[in-house]
Amino acid sequence: MKMLINVPESVVPDALRGMALAHPELTVDVDKRVVVRRDAPVAGKVALVSGGGSGHEPLHGGFVGPGMLDAACPGEIFTSPVPDQMVAAAAAVDSGEGVLFVVKNYTGDVLNFDMAAELAEDEGVRVAKVLVEDDVAVTDSTFTAGRRGTGATLFVEKIAGALAAEGAPLERVEAVARQVAGSTRSFGVALSACSTPSKGGPTFDLPAGELELGVGIHGEPGRERRAMMTSGEIADFCVDAVLEDLAPDGPVLALVNGAGGTPLIELYGFCAEVHRVLGQRRVPVARTLVGNYVTSLDMAGASVTLCRADEELLRLWDAPVRTPGLRWGA
Repeated sequence: MKMLINVPESVVPDALRGMALAHPELTVDVDKRVVVRRDAPVAGKVALVSGGGSGHEPLHGGFVGPGMLDAACPGEIFTSPVPDQMVAAAAAVDSGEGVLFVVKNYTGDVLNFDMAAELAEDEGVRVAKVLVEDDVAVTDSTFTAGRRGTGATLFVEKIAGALAAEGAPLERVEAVARQVAGSTRSFGVALSACSTPSKGGPTFDLPAGELELGVGIHGEPGRERRAMMTSGEIADFCVDAVLEDLAPDGPVLALVNGAGGTPLIELYGFCAEVHRVLGQRRVPVARTLVGNYVTSLDMAGASVTLCRADEELLRLWDAPVRTPGLRWGA
């Protein structure tokens, strides 16, 4: 398996060094493994901190900047960051208004963010937490007790980040983040396995001509394997799985997300099929985002994330954002 790396052990620090060079608007501490917006702490503003294993870029470091995260903590590939990273990030961005931790539901992330919150509070930082657990494919998995946190993380970070940028207090930012997390569901499919640098090849066996329905972002097993399906058939399966659980009664935000190895032309075609299914199910789509945002290294595949969106959430979604991985508005 060919990879554009030096050695497996240096993949994350090498990437962080490159990120620092490409994005001078960020402060990247390669040794402590913390990415912070350069103007932090921002006076009068609640700070948002997230993180997780590397290999899901642009999540999370690529979402640091005005209108989204104030800091991110990248772990090793598919491995949770440690509490010291999270405490350092919280200290770097806290303006006195408090810090919201956005945590994907993976056992290591949950345990380490819980410990970091206690340590940060011992140092005088007010901390609130929101848990993201949106994947409807399975109830428990290799890395979780309960549902996995996937594409909803982007919606939580963007919408809560916009509210924090307006100067809302910590309690309000936390409440809206919880609202978004509770109003969002996802379902993904793998067309190929991902390859980690340490292994140098596929992390699981997916025979040619088969796909995995409900795969996790680390390659965890989903609901079932089937013979390869068309884009339209996959859209039918994914959207129906999400709608069965979400049951929206109004417009939705839609994320058509690539797993890292699927070309954009295929994702746009898949987006058209997702919209077809939603139209047939009489679910109006208020906004659509298409691209590779919550990835799994080089995995070929895609996921569908839908969020029930009221006028306030749509306003916050449309608010300006300026990060390496997501930017629009003034």
